[in-house]
Amino acid sequence: MGGFRLVIAIIPARGGSKELPGKNIKKMNDKPLIWYTINVAKKSKFIDKIIVSTDDNEIAKIAKRYEVGVPFMRPKELARDDSIAIDNYIYTIDRLNKEFNYSIGEFIILQPTSPFRISLDIDNAIQIFKEKKADSVISVSEAIHPPIWAMRINSKGILKNYFDIKIKNKNRQEIEKAYMPNGAIFVFKFSLLKEKYSYYSDKTYPYIMPLERSIDIDSKLDFEFAEYLMKKNEKNIFV
Repeated sequence: MGGFRLVIAIIPARGGSKELPGKNIKKMNDKPLIWYTINVAKKSKFIDKIIVSTDDNEIAKIAKRYEVGVPFMRPKELARDDSIAIDNYIYTIDRLNKEFNYSIGEFIILQPTSPFRISLDIDNAIQIFKEKKADSVISVSEAIHPPIWAMRINSKGILKNYFDIKIKNKNRQEIEKAYMPNGAIFVFKFSLLKEKYSYYSDKTYPYIMPLERSIDIDSKLDFEFAEYLMKKNEKNIFV
């Protein structure tokens, strides 16, 4: 790796959540949810600096308690339910570069809603990013069901194929595997976001994670299921 170190990891953690209020600091096994992401980020052999991007004073207080930087608060317009994440990432890196004397050309995003990702996942994704000279690396997991099985209900209440793809009835084993972004890890060149306003290019590579480490918490049911798995695993090998 030639001594490569990725300087900045951003943990985006806004205060609002309609589905699960306060989810980013909701206690899971006696620790705030965000702790699991902070903990594995600190164990990464490539991350030098961890920054939490938040609009919420309580989240900022907890981040600082775990010795994580919160150099500025996120503007409210970038922390609404309809705010676009890429806008916050661009804002955050731009401000760090302009006001805090950073020179960030590449960075990693670690969402706090993925408590089962491990530090090895982070390091493997960063290694792919470096070795492939990628524009981005995005963590994915294999789709449980082929996307072409998806259905929709039209205006007349009729069940129709969601995609306009005509295939004969096939077993799952005959259909090409599909992968879904799992929200756990995003490694970016800043220029990709800034200039193309996209996460993807023809130099975007996957980092494939197993389903058991790909749980993304959005709802109360997600949280309860994750907490059950965490408690079931007494040795806590995920973190």
